Amino acid sequence: MEFILIIIIGLIWLLPVYMKATSHRTNGGEKIAWVLAIFFISWFAWIFYLLLAPISKRND
Repeated sequence: MEFILIIIIGLIWLLPVYMKATSHRTNGGEKIAWVLAIFFISWFAWIFYLLLAPISKRND
């Protein structure tokens, strides 16, 4: 029972990393920087990502 709870908490903790890694709002080095920030700072960086990304405008 405790093992299942640990897995669920781990998946919830990794959810922002997955969502950022599959997002199309940023690319390249900026995406890697956001994924690392989310991984190490977790939910706070994810909230900042939703508010700030993309930092620079892309030329399509």
